[in-house]
Amino acid sequence: MAETDRATARTLDPAAVADAARGWIGTPYRHQASALGLGADCLGVVRGVWRELIGPEPEPPPPYARSWAEDGAGELMLDAARRWLVPVPAGAIEAGDVLLFRVARDRVAKHCGIATGPRTMVHAYDGHAVAETAIPDIWLTRLVARFRFPAGV
Repeated sequence: MAETDRATARTLDPAAVADAARGWIGTPYRHQASALGLGADCLGVVRGVWRELIGPEPEPPPPYARSWAEDGAGELMLDAARRWLVPVPAGAIEAGDVLLFRVARDRVAKHCGIATGPRTMVHAYDGHAVAETAIPDIWLTRLVARFRFPAGV
């Protein structure tokens, strides 16, 4: 789908996306995993919600080390989001938004979550099971992009 087509594409119901994301709560953290109840990292949750609501993933993620962003791999996560998700213009976070964050300033986007409200998200991070948490102010300053799931591919 062309970039201009994605910008005007229909998107999935935000409540359905938030509910699907909440279904991952309690899944243990496992680097590179995307298996409901068995293990997932932050990207794994987004991938799992895609599979549940849309179908097979459009492309497999490349293998990635925990330090991939620091190793100079580039904007892999942001570029993939731009290829497959619908961009959201600047504004308030809404339920169903896929949020991409820079963990450190001037670094690539390395963390993601799915908004369940204007200040809450479901995400996974090292050492913690998938959880729904508040989005702290510091994360809002590192939010690099928002997207929504397309209604179809």
